Amino acid sequence: MMTDMSNRFDTLIVGMGASALKCADELLRMGRKSVGILVDDALDGTSRNAGSDKQTYYKLTLSGNGGDSVHEMAETFYSGGCVDGPNALTEAALSAACFLRLCELGVQFPMNRYGEYIGYRTDHDPRNRATSAGPLTSKQMTEALEKNVREKGACFIEKRMAIRIVVRDNQAKGVICIHTETNELEVYSANHIVWATGGPASIYQNVSYPVRHTGMSGAPILAGAAACNVTEWQYGLGSISPKWNVSGTYMQALPRFVSTDKDGNDGRDFLLPYFENESDMLLSIFLKGYQWPFDARKAEKGSSRIDLAVQGEIQKGRRVFLDFLNNPVPGLIDFSSLNAEAYSYLEKAGAFLDTPIQRLAHMNQPAIDFYMSKGVDLHTEKLEIALCAQHMNGGIMVNEWWESEIKSLFVIGECAGTHGVYRPGGSALNAGQVGGARSARKISFSKERLPDPVNADGEISELAGIIEKCMSGKSNLSELAFEESSLMSKYAGAIREKSEIDALIQRNTRLLQHFTEYVHISSKKEIPGLFRFFDTLVSRLTVASGIKEYIKSSGVNRGSSVYTENGAPDSFSDTDPYFDSIQEIRLKDGVFHTSIRNRLPIPSQDDFFENVWREFRQGKW
Repeated sequence: MMTDMSNRFDTLIVGMGASALKCADELLRMGRKSVGILVDDALDGTSRNAGSDKQTYYKLTLSGNGGDSVHEMAETFYSGGCVDGPNALTEAALSAACFLRLCELGVQFPMNRYGEYIGYRTDHDPRNRATSAGPLTSKQMTEALEKNVREKGACFIEKRMAIRIVVRDNQAKGVICIHTETNELEVYSANHIVWATGGPASIYQNVSYPVRHTGMSGAPILAGAAACNVTEWQYGLGSISPKWNVSGTYMQALPRFVSTDKDGNDGRDFLLPYFENESDMLLSIFLKGYQWPFDARKAEKGSSRIDLAVQGEIQKGRRVFLDFLNNPVPGLIDFSSLNAEAYSYLEKAGAFLDTPIQRLAHMNQPAIDFYMSKGVDLHTEKLEIALCAQHMNGGIMVNEWWESEIKSLFVIGECAGTHGVYRPGGSALNAGQVGGARSARKISFSKERLPDPVNADGEISELAGIIEKCMSGKSNLSELAFEESSLMSKYAGAIREKSEIDALIQRNTRLLQHFTEYVHISSKKEIPGLFRFFDTLVSRLTVASGIKEYIKSSGVNRGSSVYTENGAPDSFSDTDPYFDSIQEIRLKDGVFHTSIRNRLPIPSQDDFFENVWREFRQGKW
């Protein structure tokens, strides 16, 4: 176990995505020297590997004559439901500064000839606030931030997977990790810990997260941090291999949806019975390009009927594919039968062509090239899809400085629970940058120093005991992980079967409480995976427990989730009694405790310049 000074930092950042690197960038810009970035694999993570047809960054309007304001943007965040006002206002206030910093570092966001950063309207967005640097926007962000941070001398601690947070008197003091090459346990001490491990992707089997992204949200929950809004996710149609969102022109090209048996045989169309007629079906396929996230409000009559149809086939044990070689209706499409919006779009795009692949190639050849680069030729083969988890809107509860209930433990990026039921598309990229900036600012209020070494002998002995007891016989780790994540996708994803939630909780509780009895590994190489699975169980139980309490208190279909009873969806209601509330959940003595509180309003204060200037100079925040 390490004991030298190289394992002590004033600030230790866990993770290496865009939010983590933003925090490091800000700390280094403010002159901090003792900044460590701990990561298991520098090339992993969602920020570096995820993307979509047009990956979006959401920020204050910086072009045109439409007008905008910080408070108006905060109201947009707040109107999504279950969002605390201070977080909404802060995300709006810092959006322009964080965006422009990325531009300064070289991210190629488009501007017009006069220097305006142009925008477009995304989902749940009343203005043209969205922009994009292409399908790999977050990758560009991560690479630009990393280059700058490395040049400024941040200390990267690689091949380490953080598995526990050491807390003393409700203050974060250090992190326990596994060296992923030697499989030894190590302890790092810090005055400030910034947790930026992404969303808990591994709780589900069907996901649009990159293959090697699992998340590590269980550690702060085990440490005593409260989670919030864990019921709220974003789900949408994605390809299984490679994992990628099939949004935008993939849908606007109007592909055929095909269902097969497990062996890929018995192919048949299945969408039409969910719609009034062929025109209704074609419009819904087209609209999935804009309305990619599954939305309970569109599940009864809108485009989300497609998601329900896809999930329904999968529930029957069948597989679903997109076929770009054939139209979703027999023969050629009568484009005049489309509604005005779809007709106008395809007409302007010059896409009145015979087949989906021709339309896709004409409108967006790079979309075809992407799959070709991954070994999938859409000209010759079908693309397997599923209804996938893509982003957690809840997470660890943080204040307006992105500090958790545990002092000096900051949680940023997707594992921070700052989003509510609905959020504008692309707001997650902005939230990660703002969280990184705010946590760095709060850390800067204290004098930089090296911490005393934290004594974590008790925790180390406990973890070593788990390894020793699980190292017994034939490994069943992969089998258990697949089985539990598959059940979660089947019963507690976008479609949530009420009668199965208790069984999910009981299964995962039994596994967690008797972990060393049920879980076995056969070599030291599996130790990182062992603790990933442990962390996943904690995260999955947190989410499932939140779902159970939501069903008891309300159970209204909302956001990206529909609740069912024996396969039949609950009635759809326009009234959500908990729209202005926050669900909190805490783990105490092995039991999850859930409570509901009113969300905090958007702060309203008289910002008289001279007073704010004085408070700013005196650091009275």
